[in-house]
Amino acid sequence: MPVQFDTENRNKRSISLDLKHADAAGVVAKLVAKADVVVEGFRPGVAKRLGIDHDTLRKHNGLLVYCSISGYGQTGRWRERPGHDVNYVAAAGGLAFPGQWLKQPTRSSLPIADMAGGAFAAVAILAALREGKGAYLDLSLFEAAFFLCAMRHGLDPHADPRAHLFPVNDVFETADGKRLTLGILEEHFWENFVRLVPELEDERFATDAKRRANGDVLSQKLAQVLRRKSADEWIRLLEENDVPVDLCVTPGEAAKHPQLVEREATERGHAKFPVWANGRRGGRIRAGTPKLGEHSREILVELGFDDGAIAELRKNRVVI
Repeated sequence: MPVQFDTENRNKRSISLDLKHADAAGVVAKLVAKADVVVEGFRPGVAKRLGIDHDTLRKHNGLLVYCSISGYGQTGRWRERPGHDVNYVAAAGGLAFPGQWLKQPTRSSLPIADMAGGAFAAVAILAALREGKGAYLDLSLFEAAFFLCAMRHGLDPHADPRAHLFPVNDVFETADGKRLTLGILEEHFWENFVRLVPELEDERFATDAKRRANGDVLSQKLAQVLRRKSADEWIRLLEENDVPVDLCVTPGEAAKHPQLVEREATERGHAKFPVWANGRRGGRIRAGTPKLGEHSREILVELGFDDGAIAELRKNRVVI
């Protein structure tokens, strides 16, 4: 997707090489000699065929941290199996559990395995760099999704599919067709909410255990209650009475919220890294997404290639 591609490749430079051309190996060798990290995302075996596998590249840099990201890992019977995020998440157990009390499991808009895989890769790479010995990292997107699923739901094959849900911690539609999230987990939030909706002061809902045991009835009642007022009315009322509530919006709408504006959460049309360090916002957007090969000449010059060598590489379509 263009948006995700732009986010992932901002602040980068681009050199375009035809790795199938024999003369590309000399450029790769010079790149690797200066590199700390190499990340590749081919199917297992492809990097070796292209001459950019770990064993080949570490000859040019013994301290190289090399990370292979693949669907199912570099070993095992599924190593060459094709797949995408929805496949990894399903196979890992992520589509066996619902996200709402009265709904069936559905797919998220977020590519969970892909995003988790990238985050886990970054952590592993930083750890390997800290160790300072060079490393080969084999990261499976399937296993990244499995890790998250197991952390959330455990490994009991007979686990209650609603054990992680709460009927008052859910999404509800309002009178004007908008959707609100209630985040009522702690008892004092429930008490605050019941003061606003006295009809919910029912013995069946008196404790968290009872609310869960009677969750189907409670969820239906909540849906009826939330449809009585508009989203704005509910937000005003619930905020005034200290009940966790938020409107379901798009990222573009969220970006305009005063909280994110005050926190400098966006720059140049991009969301920034969500961490402040020592009172300053991190993740400054220095440049947008480069065009393919936009910095080829610049990088080749830095690697020590002169004009004649660069012209020859371009002529032979080694560099585009």
